[in-house]
Amino acid sequence: AKRETDTMPQWAGSSWYFLRYPDAHLEQASFEKETANYWLPVDMYVGGIEHAILHLLYARFFTKVIYDLGYIDFDEPFQHLFNQGMVCKRSDKTGKVEKMSKSKGNVVNPDELIEKYGIDTVRMYELFIGPAELDSEWQDQGIEGVFRFLKKTWDLILKCGREPLQEDRELQRRLHLLIRDVTERIEAFKFNTAVSSFMEFINFLNRPEMLTRGVDKKTVESFLVLLAPFAPHFSEELWERLGHSQSIFEERWPLYDPSLIESRSVKIAVQVNGKLRGTLLLAKDTPKEEAVEKAKRIEKIRKYLEGKEIKKTVFVPDRIINLVTTQG
Repeated sequence: AKRETDTMPQWAGSSWYFLRYPDAHLEQASFEKETANYWLPVDMYVGGIEHAILHLLYARFFTKVIYDLGYIDFDEPFQHLFNQGMVCKRSDKTGKVEKMSKSKGNVVNPDELIEKYGIDTVRMYELFIGPAELDSEWQDQGIEGVFRFLKKTWDLILKCGREPLQEDRELQRRLHLLIRDVTERIEAFKFNTAVSSFMEFINFLNRPEMLTRGVDKKTVESFLVLLAPFAPHFSEELWERLGHSQSIFEERWPLYDPSLIESRSVKIAVQVNGKLRGTLLLAKDTPKEEAVEKAKRIEKIRKYLEGKEIKKTVFVPDRIINLVTTQG
């Protein structure tokens, strides 16, 4: 008779598998210390909260035992843990938002959605539906909104790519804001707000004045590189249509310039006799004389100045204009 040695329970095998992953073809040992120390511990573990008292507890225990035996130089298997929420849906039977189940009549068929909207629409809606760490409610009208956004983006980008008629500082400011926001939100797992940033940027590009001035090819390319992790097939196709033969995923991630993010315009409060009567958008460091003249031309302000004489003007650069008048 041959003795069966593989009798360890399933929990044991799932408690140290990450030590094997860096060198899965190693035959003379389960893992080598040098290789394990180079690749591990795991940078980020993504798993549901249901694993907290079973798999994660056992994984920590096994790692500490193996560390105590001197086979590895670290005693924690995972540096960071992220527990994702679940996508739920309102039940036809109970009327409550619950975990999807055929018995509750609240199942969404991904194959049908992919056939109707495409895989990238489904992917982006799942990222957009809510904070990744919380449960979210699936709503059919929500995926329609993401589909419209991608269609709008497709149509817009195929129209863009020409050189702008003039230097557009506001376009550059918004692009670099987008680069910063998307980069930081990916790192923080805030995918839903990253998608919101994409939508805001496309709405900006769709303004009539932007369509008239033109959007340069470099701006469009940077946008697509940012979008690629969220809508890979969509971005790759547009990337190719812009004339690229190399995959978009071989491009460098865009970097933002902090000096370009700072707004070059300021909103100034306009007061008459100390009471706020309106606001004025001006370029930074606008001289007092120019700022006051523009303030007096605001329709809301003019009615408070009718029949009165301006005795004094208080001007705080980039903040406040206060017109002090005679009492008429």
